[in-house]
Amino acid sequence: MVAARESSERIWEDINSGDVSRYRILTGDRPTGFLHIGHYFGTLKTRVELQNKGIDTAVLIADYQVITDRENIGNVREYVLNLVADYLAAGIDPTRSTIFCHSQVPAIHEMLVIFLSLVTEAELHRNPTVKAELEASKQSMSGLLLTYPVHQAADILCARANLVPVGRDQLPHLEQTRVVAKRFNKRYPERDAAGSKVKDSRGVLPMAQALLSSGGAIILGTDGQKMSKSRHNTVELKATADETAAIIKKAVTDSDRVITYDPVSRPEVANLLLIASLCTGEAPEALAERIGDGGGGALKKLVTEALNDHLAPHRDRRAELMEDEGYLWSVLKEGNEKIADLGADTLRQMKHAMGMDYGL
Repeated sequence: MVAARESSERIWEDINSGDVSRYRILTGDRPTGFLHIGHYFGTLKTRVELQNKGIDTAVLIADYQVITDRENIGNVREYVLNLVADYLAAGIDPTRSTIFCHSQVPAIHEMLVIFLSLVTEAELHRNPTVKAELEASKQSMSGLLLTYPVHQAADILCARANLVPVGRDQLPHLEQTRVVAKRFNKRYPERDAAGSKVKDSRGVLPMAQALLSSGGAIILGTDGQKMSKSRHNTVELKATADETAAIIKKAVTDSDRVITYDPVSRPEVANLLLIASLCTGEAPEALAERIGDGGGGALKKLVTEALNDHLAPHRDRRAELMEDEGYLWSVLKEGNEKIADLGADTLRQMKHAMGMDYGL
């Protein structure tokens, strides 16, 4: 973890200095529902920031990953369409970033077959996410869930990404990607057109690095627990102003009328103040002082107004985009084709290194 943090700090220094030409980012979401304010403040704004700094960015809609751990996948088509709308409304620019759906990129899934030959069953079972699922699941684990980290490796390496924004809990997944790439490059050295090993080659596949958060805020759900679509404790980006007010009205606070910013002793109150702070740019301590003894009612009123004001441009743009589904699908189609071409080229290089390019 220390090494990952130090490496990430050096990368942030590069990014902030404008030295970004060497980096290609992959980030993304599973289409299991609609994006909410946790995504907006936690990942979307960072993606836009990185894109605007000139980093080549690929945004993955990981639709096949929906079936790794659930039988009822919901209305995936609707979720995918809404993801694209929220990405664009938040500022993802399809002329500078590539949005794609991994079910539409054949090379990813062919790479998965190759990569599975490079890992052992024991290694897959040791992955923290897989271990947690094994312990919590009341059903037999599917083969797809067991190989989930390798599927992620295929996503990353197909897009030839060498930089992946992750949280600490996702570092083991990225390490699996690095292991796969390292083993492939060692087992199958890069070869020139004549079939000879390329001297001083770094390998066919890139070694992806983690880009840990630079210290952004983590928002809790309206019940004070981790914000999650499955917990139904979120404010979705597509919510109306009235729906937002109704959700915030039910948010958990406490019985103390004097509002203070104390994340340790009063996490629910502090969380609402943090949301308002992110929207207004005013420090949460200052907001708390302004509310004083107004109690939870005054706090919720302030949060509702701040959130609705801040999200109004996003929601207006989102509604406009949703009126033109053809455009949204065209953005996705263009991104799919770009990554499919990139993945096919990478796969050709891999097969050449493996001696499996038969000229057919």
